[in-house]
Order: sequence, then C-alpha cells, then structure tokens
Amino acid sequence: MSLLPVWRRDEKGPVSTFQSEMNRLVEDFFGRPLLRGFWGDGDRFLPAMDVRETEDKVIIEAELPGMEPKDVDIKIEGDSLVISGERKQEKEQKTKGYHRIERAFGRFQRELELPYGSDPNKVDATYTNGVLTIEIGKKEEAKKKTIQVKVK
Repeated sequence: MSLLPVWRRDEKGPVSTFQSEMNRLVEDFFGRPLLRGFWGDGDRFLPAMDVRETEDKVIIEAELPGMEPKDVDIKIEGDSLVISGERKQEKEQKTKGYHRIERAFGRFQRELELPYGSDPNKVDATYTNGVLTIEIGKKEEAKKKTIQVKVK
C-alpha cells in the first residue's frame, strides 16, 4: 500500500494547486492583462526592454521580433516616452496534428519616464533584426562636467 496520495488527471494535486495560487498572486499584483501575453494566450504582447544611459544620451532597446517599423508608434508626451503598437497573429491552417501557440501577440504600450536633461528634439529611432533602438540626446546643461581644482 502506497502512502503517497494519488490524484486522478482531472484533480488538482499540490503542485498544480501551488502553481495556480502563484499565478493568482502574480496576476493580482501586476494585473492579468500584462501577464497574459507572456504565456501566449493571445491577449496581450509586452515587449522586453533595456534602458541604459551614457554621458551624451539615453538608449532604449525593445525586442519587437516579427514586427514592421510601420506597426510601431513612438511619442514623447511631457517627460515620458511612449512606445505602442500591435503584433498581429499569423494565421496558419494545417489539416493534421496539434498546434501550440506560445508567441504572444496583440496591442502593447510601454511608457517610460525620461531622465532629467533629456532633449525631446534629439531623438533617433532605428530598427534592426527585430530590435527597436531609440536614442535620446541630453541637453548640454545635463551632461556631466569635470571641474578642475586649482591650487593657490
């Protein structure tokens, strides 16, 4: 006789229950619409982004594989950069086998607060190999200055 519990396929075991509870906790904290795209159920797509800063500019890189530049909108609204767009689902029909769709699709919008000294008139955007790169220059007064100490 086994001392371990046995679950039927249609019953939730402890791992499945734990996973469900963790999903619910994350969904409650971050909100379901943002997470759904990560899991591939087609409701929302949220591109991964890197933001870094050099002495002269702020650089934002967003992963947008499979998208065309015309499907992306970039705006500066006040002190924020807004990137939005839509990755459309590819329609594919096959007569045999099973399908599993894990790539997320749908509308997205990311808003980033720009650091002090960003110059909204110095913005360049390029798109290469599925990565959108946005470079925002800094105003001259925001750049670091080295001050020489004089001896008297």
